Amino acid sequence: MKKIQSLLWLLVIAITFSSCNPDDGGSTSGPDDNSFTLNFGATANRDFIGQVVDADNNPIQGVTVKIGSSTTQTDINGVFVINNASVYQKFAYITAKKAGYIDGSRSLVPTTGKNNVKIMLLPFAAQATVQSGEVSEVTIYSGTKVKFDGAFQDENGNDYSGAVQVALFHLAPSDTNISSLMPGMLYAQTETNQEAILETFGMINVELRGSGGQKLNIKSGHTAEITVRIDDSQLATAPTTIPLWHFDEAKGYWKQDGVATKIGNKYVGEVSHFSWWNCDAFAQMVRLTVTIVDSNGNEISNAGVGLIANGNTYPVMGYTNTEGQVSGLIPANQTLVLNVYASYYTCDANNIIYTTTIGPFSSDTVLPNIVVNLTSNTLSSTVQGNLLKCNGSNVTNGYVILNRYGNYSVSPVTNGAFSFSELYCPDDTQFTLKGVDIENFQQTDSINYNFVVPITNVGNLQACNSIDEFI
Repeated sequence: MKKIQSLLWLLVIAITFSSCNPDDGGSTSGPDDNSFTLNFGATANRDFIGQVVDADNNPIQGVTVKIGSSTTQTDINGVFVINNASVYQKFAYITAKKAGYIDGSRSLVPTTGKNNVKIMLLPFAAQATVQSGEVSEVTIYSGTKVKFDGAFQDENGNDYSGAVQVALFHLAPSDTNISSLMPGMLYAQTETNQEAILETFGMINVELRGSGGQKLNIKSGHTAEITVRIDDSQLATAPTTIPLWHFDEAKGYWKQDGVATKIGNKYVGEVSHFSWWNCDAFAQMVRLTVTIVDSNGNEISNAGVGLIANGNTYPVMGYTNTEGQVSGLIPANQTLVLNVYASYYTCDANNIIYTTTIGPFSSDTVLPNIVVNLTSNTLSSTVQGNLLKCNGSNVTNGYVILNRYGNYSVSPVTNGAFSFSELYCPDDTQFTLKGVDIENFQQTDSINYNFVVPITNVGNLQACNSIDEFI
């Protein structure tokens, strides 16, 4: 799966900065959040199901997940379900927070079906302790570093004096988990208030904590110097100067904020506060929606959908939901190669099971169904059944989780019924299912099955095991 994530999410390489100008004839006014929000369309109610995991892909229980005004917590499987969340037609922002971890988030273009979300949280782990009032520098293994002038303040804007714990994380474009670790998505507001899709050359997160564990930041009116290592594969195409972007944790998108300069194999720039920072070129964008089906017309869920333009792979789509649909951002006015990937297990070279050419697109587009004719090395099976309460009636508030080697798919339950359309390899058909009755805090055992073409009917699963700690 890591190989697939790397291929699907490896960020835009080799597009020169000078060619990335989304402000073609657009407004020259400065950024304004109110007018920028008009790009998101009208408000809409959408359904979400997802999972929050740690860096080892283990589920995290008790994470507070918020979408719009709706809030819930993850259960023992790291799963959350929020239905009828108030979002925008073209933009939804999900946050995930738990003590001991760096805040996580995901932004997406929501579909009308059940939207699948995966968020990976990093633990707060200080690499160094510095002192206020002193110039100091913190460097990590990649050579990425931060230089402080010694002036700090707390969340209320009060001056802070004392020891400062520094947690520094460098997220490289080649990181196999970049799609789950990065905040939001690569969607941004330029300094001229235009929408943009970003081409990252590396991003960092810096967390500062005081001696009492309180969050700190750079003192107002002061700056820190950041140095971000450029991936070796990007050195030849990395522009001499590149915009800096910070992630707005309240809004859910990146904002253009300063410039970094290429010095050797690193970008160096100054920042006035800390959240996530990103070194990115940028381009015009549109939104694309696709539905993936097999030759029998069955929607394929959990299939990776990626796009390539000018030989560069964009992280703009994601994994299909239970209706086979996914929406995302793509570069405008370019001919694109669309690849469909098997999600979990290497069957074909690079796990690519289908390729076609699409575009160019100058406006938001919904494509006709894309029909994937599977090869002998990749098969598709619809796993279906019913989840029952312990009294034998249908579960009306629950889900079923499918597990293959620690990689998960989650299907909501509709009046007891659930369905997965999964891609798999003929030489490895094993998987497990576990059903959860949220309403009654009960679940099934983890049950072993094997995929069968074209339908794996597992019959009834009955949730009678008590969940001791169900959040």
